[in-house]
Amino acid sequence: MFVLLPTYRVPLAQIDAMMEEHRVWVDEHRDSGRFLLYGRRVPREGAFILVADGDRGEIERIAASDPFATAGLATYEVLEVHPAGGAPEVLRTLAAHGVNAAQQPAR
Repeated sequence: MFVLLPTYRVPLAQIDAMMEEHRVWVDEHRDSGRFLLYGRRVPREGAFILVADGDRGEIERIAASDPFATAGLATYEVLEVHPAGGAPEVLRTLAAHGVNAAQQPAR
């Protein structure tokens, strides 16, 4: 599983001007089942995207294809994470998307 952290490098007016192209890109990857959760960071200096399992190189290529990235408006940090536990409902949803998450025993 990966967390993508785009950080804006330009004024928000430039981000907003390209938001529709970015949303099309996000929707494409959401519809494919790759993007599981996404939204704005607070303060609004970037965003976050939770990505289902995949090859790191593939995920980096996906991030680089964001219109914000190709236009030089944002840079991406790609974090690989391995869930070790969580709410059973969340773990079931992640598993349905190919994420291998180990459930910790109840205490």
